[in-house]
Amino acid sequence: MDGDEARERIQKLLVTGDNRLKQGAGAAKARQSYEQALEVARAAGLEERIRPLVDVRLADLERLEES
Repeated sequence: MDGDEARERIQKLLVTGDNRLKQGAGAAKARQSYEQALEVARAAGLEERIRPLVDVRLADLERLEES
């Protein structure tokens, strides 16, 4: 997977996770998408750029799960 493909896949996974939350699919499903995005980023050497985006989403999930 080249850099452009990886970025596109990461973007789709992040949006999928966001949409899962909005549609009520549950935090576990959203978390799965976010973690997959991070895995793709890691494999493509983009983890440093993507991790902050994923970390914010995961922190939001934790707050949602606590309430």
